[in-house]
Amino acid sequence: MHRGARPTRDGIPASRFQLPPGPWTTVLDALCARFPQVGRETWLDRFARGRVLDAQGRPLDARGAFRAGAEIFYFREVADEPRVPFVETVLHADAHLVVVDKPHFLPVTPTGAYVRETLLTRLVQRFDNPALVPLHRIDRDTAGLVLFSADPGSRAAYQALFRERLIRKEYRALAPPLPQLRFPHLHRSRLERAEPFFLMREVAGAPNSETVIDVQARDADAWCYRLMPITGRKHQLRVHMAALGVPILNDPFYPRLREPLEDDHARPLQLFAEALEFDDPLTGERRRFSRGQGVAGDAPRSVP
Repeated sequence: MHRGARPTRDGIPASRFQLPPGPWTTVLDALCARFPQVGRETWLDRFARGRVLDAQGRPLDARGAFRAGAEIFYFREVADEPRVPFVETVLHADAHLVVVDKPHFLPVTPTGAYVRETLLTRLVQRFDNPALVPLHRIDRDTAGLVLFSADPGSRAAYQALFRERLIRKEYRALAPPLPQLRFPHLHRSRLERAEPFFLMREVAGAPNSETVIDVQARDADAWCYRLMPITGRKHQLRVHMAALGVPILNDPFYPRLREPLEDDHARPLQLFAEALEFDDPLTGERRRFSRGQGVAGDAPRSVP
């Protein structure tokens, strides 16, 4: 396995996991404790079939000794995985970066009920490059740009752009009008996890999230907003808009959780990661990628 690349099986990249500190004696015990929703027999079966690996991609024994901080890989398996009937569009691809316009409902990486139907899995298969790694995430419900590292050798330089907030991100959202607000508007608040676990909420305290909100177009029933996050908290844009009293159209989470929580392909969340702009750390060139630019290669636009 090449340094920096994930192991793959049938084109599906493995999940990476760093063993946390704990009282366990074996890797198996640690995995059972960390992922209680996966039964012990299931983990034993994965070990037996060589689907739990060490950092070098070698199969681990279920009796292998636990060591806090050790990195392992494992292959998730989901029965009856839902199909996402929309396809990503590759906007740019070179030796270092792949820029993709992700459709609504497609997760960026394997999570929950999705393993094959993820953007990462599709791109690893498309480019035959198990070293591909997303440099950031957007919600499954959100459509738009995601930047991937294609080369482990240059990855740290691009990761630093996100860590040091040197990437300018622009989103577009449709939501009810805010005629009483003066624009551009800076919304600052403190976000913390809520219940259920996948939701966020605003609470009292020192702000840890900031979004600049402006208006691109005004219609009678909905305005098109330009959202520029300064920080990158989970669901930040969705929570901020809902807190202003104008939740993004078709949001199944905010301000209230929709029941039953099922995908409605006819009513996607009207939130789009519209553009990414930054100085390339390798060349110094100013680069801007947007959803409206040309398509790279022969990326399909629909699913047969």
